[in-house]
Amino acid sequence: MSTIDNPFARGYLNPRIVHTLLITHEEDCPPVWRPLHASQAYLPDDQVALFPCLIGKDFALITEGQEVPEELESQCPTEGIVRAVVYAVAADDFDGQPVHVGDTYSEEAAREVVRRLKFETGYYSRCWEISFAHITEEAGRYLADLADLATPSRFLFVAFRIPYSPAIGVKLIATPWTDENLQLVDGTTAERLRQEHRKKGMPECLVEVLHLAALADVRMLVFDADAPVLDGLPLYEDE
Repeated sequence: MSTIDNPFARGYLNPRIVHTLLITHEEDCPPVWRPLHASQAYLPDDQVALFPCLIGKDFALITEGQEVPEELESQCPTEGIVRAVVYAVAADDFDGQPVHVGDTYSEEAAREVVRRLKFETGYYSRCWEISFAHITEEAGRYLADLADLATPSRFLFVAFRIPYSPAIGVKLIATPWTDENLQLVDGTTAERLRQEHRKKGMPECLVEVLHLAALADVRMLVFDADAPVLDGLPLYEDE
């Protein structure tokens, strides 16, 4: 499912650091980007930047002051100069597509960007307040019943009343509800979880809202009649 169709989606999944080199070669050719070969990954940046290198299809090798094995040299038909060592920050969108977030010029700076982007339970979580207008009256009653009773454990969420308020909270468990994550934590898939919810009589509009939120790694939803509507979600206020 594309993030364009999911109004809950914020941020990125799986942020990571990609160590790359900006290399120039022949005068009329555009610069190229290559990772340093694994055999030279130990080299500090000051022994890479502005040094001559060999350019292969999938990697580069520093030549000055380094011994380059013949079998690797034969895979690198072009010579160049490393103009910059770049620590790019990459991530995945919520539909699984890779995204280039930005470039930094030290590993420390890249790690700090990743730390800020990365979702870590216990340190940072997502909470949304949304209007009851996004679910039908039937779905609102269903949710209220779950809040007044024990929510089934296989639902992977807990509904609860908020004292002195007509609002109802929902604590989503084991997000994001992707096949990969659900297999790890509960041995199920997103589609099987949807079917489990439907089998228990959950109205489809509530299934859709909860699954969109959980797919976007939301941990807490608060349904409140006074909350603003969320662009991109259907409205049922006239039903």
